[in-house]
Amino acid sequence: MKFGIATFVTDETIRPAQLGRALEERGFDSVFLAEHSHIPASRETPYPGGELPRRYYRTLDPFVTLSAMASVTENLLLGTGIALLIQRDVIHTAGEVSSLDLISGGRVLFGVGTGWNREEMRNHGTDPRTRGALLNEQIEALKAIWTHDEASYDGEHIRFDRIFQWPKPVQRPHPPIYVGGESEAALNRLLKHADAWLPRGHTSIDEIKRVRAWLTDNGRPDVPFTVFAAPLDKAKIEEYADATVERVTFLLPDLPESEALVRLDEFSAFADSYR
Repeated sequence: MKFGIATFVTDETIRPAQLGRALEERGFDSVFLAEHSHIPASRETPYPGGELPRRYYRTLDPFVTLSAMASVTENLLLGTGIALLIQRDVIHTAGEVSSLDLISGGRVLFGVGTGWNREEMRNHGTDPRTRGALLNEQIEALKAIWTHDEASYDGEHIRFDRIFQWPKPVQRPHPPIYVGGESEAALNRLLKHADAWLPRGHTSIDEIKRVRAWLTDNGRPDVPFTVFAAPLDKAKIEEYADATVERVTFLLPDLPESEALVRLDEFSAFADSYR
């Protein structure tokens, strides 16, 4: 089984370059970074876990952060967990992902999802009621830009006439697209549009096995699963392995460098038993 780290990188945590080096030195294969462009002051949408943690207000841009990590690592896979694509311009994002894939030598794992903060979405001009349909079209549009020299897209939410954009991603046909979320809509998105699934750590083993069987029944038996923010629990790790999970990531809290390195040592020691 592979092991990675999921985290928020902020202006108060360990810096990206130091974190990238530390992860690679400790044998982690990947990092998945969360994204929030901002937090609305008039927020009404409740945070699923209660009070909104400080890290949400201070998150660094994931592509800038991953670029810094790419510059000091050789093998670390660089993931978004998740990029809020529905709040982003799809053409700009296509260029950011392919540029990162180029400078990293083909190490991008592109995790996407619809998010939960409706006020944040609205500030970007996104209607929360149609965010799922928008995301589906954005994924299709990204693939068109990445795989065609002259790309166009004509959907209900995304439209652009013929465009040229380089560089193309190093990975062919494009970096793997990981879909976050466990809802029926997210799973249908996974089946129709994505390459891998990024369920959260609270997802039950029974549900993971059910999704595997469902994908198999629908002709996609080999979709990789990466668990986002898995518990540090030996029995659970063994269950993940039995459920054909490819990778688990541990959630690194938003800590300054010295404390983050101690926590990474703990995660690495735990993972050594399964590598």
